[in-house]
Amino acid sequence: MPGAVELVAGVPGLDAGQRRVLAALLEHTATGGGLFVRVGRAAGEPDAFQVSRGGVRAVVVDDLAPDAGTGRALVRHAEEHCAGLRGPGGREFPSTAVGVVWVRPGAEPTWSRDDRLYQAVNETGLAVLTTRETRHLSAAAANRVAGELAKRLRAYRRLSVGPVPPAPEQGELIDGGVVVSDVVDAARDRPFESWLTFLHPSQRRLVTRRYSGPARISGPAGTGKTVVALHRLRHLARRHSGPLLFTTFVRTLPEVHARAFRTLAPELDGRVEFTNLHAWAVEFLRARGTAVLLQSKVVDAAFGQAWLRERVHLQPVEPTSGYWRDELTQVIGGRGVGTFEEYLAVPRRGRRLRLTESQREAVWRLHDRYRDELARRGACDFTDVITLADREVRRRPPERPYAAVVVDEVQDLPLVGLRLLHRLAGDGPDRLLLVGDGQQQVYPGGWRLSEAGIPILGRGEVLRVNYRNRTEILDFARRIEATDTIDDLDGGAGVALRDAEAAHSPGGTVTTWRGTDAELPAALVGAVRALRVDPDRTAVIAFGRGAVARCRAVLEKAGVAVTPLERYTGEPDGTVKVGTVLRAKGLDFQAVLVVNTGEPPDRDDEGGRLGERRKLVAATRARDHLWWATVTPNT
Repeated sequence: MPGAVELVAGVPGLDAGQRRVLAALLEHTATGGGLFVRVGRAAGEPDAFQVSRGGVRAVVVDDLAPDAGTGRALVRHAEEHCAGLRGPGGREFPSTAVGVVWVRPGAEPTWSRDDRLYQAVNETGLAVLTTRETRHLSAAAANRVAGELAKRLRAYRRLSVGPVPPAPEQGELIDGGVVVSDVVDAARDRPFESWLTFLHPSQRRLVTRRYSGPARISGPAGTGKTVVALHRLRHLARRHSGPLLFTTFVRTLPEVHARAFRTLAPELDGRVEFTNLHAWAVEFLRARGTAVLLQSKVVDAAFGQAWLRERVHLQPVEPTSGYWRDELTQVIGGRGVGTFEEYLAVPRRGRRLRLTESQREAVWRLHDRYRDELARRGACDFTDVITLADREVRRRPPERPYAAVVVDEVQDLPLVGLRLLHRLAGDGPDRLLLVGDGQQQVYPGGWRLSEAGIPILGRGEVLRVNYRNRTEILDFARRIEATDTIDDLDGGAGVALRDAEAAHSPGGTVTTWRGTDAELPAALVGAVRALRVDPDRTAVIAFGRGAVARCRAVLEKAGVAVTPLERYTGEPDGTVKVGTVLRAKGLDFQAVLVVNTGEPPDRDDEGGRLGERRKLVAATRARDHLWWATVTPNT
């Protein structure tokens, strides 16, 4: 069979630089896929499509960079040609999984644009790009995609340096069960990034749907809500020149998702801002000349002093100071309540105790004392920062507004945070997307979208199929009594995990262990060492900070390399991740070891239901293997 250089030389109309670039691209498809080269150039059309085990990319080879208009045309044509390509088992490539690359032969490309519609590389950069890419597809899958693409690219010549498998029949039909099974098996065998190459059809339609105003995607754990949101970000970024914001309440999530997004859309590096809400607010205020002191220890000291002086009337009602601190931060501060009269009227959603007017008066005295202690220290608490940022946005909106705002794990935001993000995004088409699941709420309190003035009627989507958890793990998690009814973020009935459809065939492992605190070290170390899983895909999760510190010390003493979840960025580092369930929110691992010491979580409410939700979140972080330890006191 002729080599890559000879095959490319047979395509008419190519100059020397184009032949070199296309030959290099063709050689990279030797392990699966192929190269499609356009016979005769056409404005706005890619010169070639490359299908390899790294996915699908459209390529233009030229000395001059495409201008913005041509770049948009290239993206549009690439998406039109590739949207809905069927992989093995019928799974589909979303249009957002297709990359667009401009290659400048033999010289460094000049970057003079800010729209980032495509990657720009020279020949050296192209070699780095292709050799370092993550392999998302098997050879069979790449060949299947190339066969499907061949039916669409009539103006392109297909080149292959390996044997070309027979093209699939035009009328081939795939059973829906096979589709789901194939998608799930592929995702299970490879890390999270595999979901960035393809989506199940039920997810794909949400990526490009046009919404006339704010929209919401909800669904139980493992249904792919965040992956859909990341694909949607790329879709929106290709159609708008302004900046985009991805934010969440969880401090550790943005960096992990930023890394995943760079894998999906390297050309958009810098276009999308990934940050947690408090970090955004602090930076925004600093840019406006307002420095804030936000330190947990200072806030803890302020509340502790206020509680010592005002606890006499509240301890008989509920002796735990944490309950009353949540009342200040989640109900009063979290809802932006400014007066005692407002507090009397506010709905205390998700709170275990009903308070009389005199008891609310006592709470308000504690609130006033707490505010005085913060002011004396020149400090703000976490809801103060959000409230101050919201006030500043109302006074003077950002000079360059966001083209779109995506909010992940929205159920854990305070109401004031939701209002701030709504103000930043506005009510325009495709401007605000809220992603979350009421059953995974791990902080006290609650709200409805209507209380933030966010209209979503007719723009709510519910994902119902769990693609993450193997059936043994899913069955275990379903038995956790996280809550009886699920609020679909606006008072309507949602879908609980027990009602979700299971995509996996039977499989996975769940091991339960019960023993004393003295027996835990040997059991935990033994369980970690018995795993046949890469440490990067393994996490140990506990429910309190004390238990996390104990697990970390035990593993380190045994010579197991660990990284705290609060420092986890998604980058492989060969260590087991260890942290609280609050830090594990939004993440998943191939193997998870959960240590339940029976100690109360850092904060609890709702008669233990919040604790059950946290258990559900912990269990559903596991894809293939779950080890659940229940620790009893030493006897």
